[in-house]
Amino acid sequence: MNTVEKLIEEFCPNGVDFKEFSSVLNYEQPTKYIVKTTKYDNAFKTPVLTAGQSFILGFTDEKEGIKSANRNNPVIIFDDFTTSFHWVNFDFKVKSSAMKLLTLKDDSEVNFKFVYYAMRCNKYKPQDHARQWISVYSKFLFPFPPLPIQEKIVKILDKFTELDTELEAELEKRTNQYEFYRNQLLSFDENVEWKTLGSICSLITKGTTPKFYKEFGISFVKTESFVGSRIEKKKLAYIDEETHETILKRSKLEVNDILFTIAGATIGKCVIVTKDILPANTNQALAIIRLMEKVNLNYIFYYLKSEYMKKYILFSVKGSAQPNLNLQQLNTFKIPVPTLKEQERIVSILDKFDALVNDISSGIPAEIRARRQQYEYYREKLLTFKEIQNY
Repeated sequence: MNTVEKLIEEFCPNGVDFKEFSSVLNYEQPTKYIVKTTKYDNAFKTPVLTAGQSFILGFTDEKEGIKSANRNNPVIIFDDFTTSFHWVNFDFKVKSSAMKLLTLKDDSEVNFKFVYYAMRCNKYKPQDHARQWISVYSKFLFPFPPLPIQEKIVKILDKFTELDTELEAELEKRTNQYEFYRNQLLSFDENVEWKTLGSICSLITKGTTPKFYKEFGISFVKTESFVGSRIEKKKLAYIDEETHETILKRSKLEVNDILFTIAGATIGKCVIVTKDILPANTNQALAIIRLMEKVNLNYIFYYLKSEYMKKYILFSVKGSAQPNLNLQQLNTFKIPVPTLKEQERIVSILDKFDALVNDISSGIPAEIRARRQQYEYYREKLLTFKEIQNY
């Protein structure tokens, strides 16, 4: 900050001009770069992009209509409907025409990456499905300090981005390691007793979607409420007490219930119900698994998240147009049940791995979160300029 402040004092002590994004950026419709087939394969070379949160949808082997981009010739892909955008410095194709490809105008005396970081500071949220770039976003103003200041700010913010990338890579490596050891620890031979899930549960059922939701009231858990292996209270829906106690009384949740997604693209995701969200209920896309006291809750939870359950799901829904695991299939899923002492030993090991890769209050996710908050703080500080007054 001190370095940037000295540069500001040297180059623009009285403030800077502000410009519209459209004054320095060209836009292009991506029609000729749209992928023809959605048969993606990770073995293919060219990524197919969307400006939404998923970003890379998959990879294609199509050879024609590839948008060329690299470190010296990058682009920004901008989603017209969501205003989400990404920095791209590699060749790609796109999923649809609902985006713009932004590039720097030849005569612009501006650092392209600086413009990208300036765009990140906008708090605008689209209110409708208008073409956001042309009608709104391109007209936003951003500070236009001298080039030496732009370059210094980009260098600082790039460093934050590099650190974030390194942490993401470390998280991926640790996650793979965790999954490997989880599968190893949960691998048993015939000497261990195997039981069906139904035989160790007092209840396996599912919920029902209510006719309407409320702004507050009884917590209603949907798959969208899951964040990793926990329930995010900010993402809960709500129902009234009468619906909870009468219409949906069969699916009233209790502490330590396991909620397991049995339908849709997120099939297999699961969380443990905690006391802080109760009273609560759920819908038909989630199975409620209520264990008896003779097994360790977290042991069963880890097994339901293991590759063995994933393989069972794939086998059970094979050939189905819509992935859907029924309650009978869930009841008959077989689980190895070693002694309680062995269950506890396995859980103590996996808890450490789980905290490292999933806990947002500790471990790598906490560090990533802290770095991103730090990055956003400094980005705002670095891109806050006094506007020069022209009388």
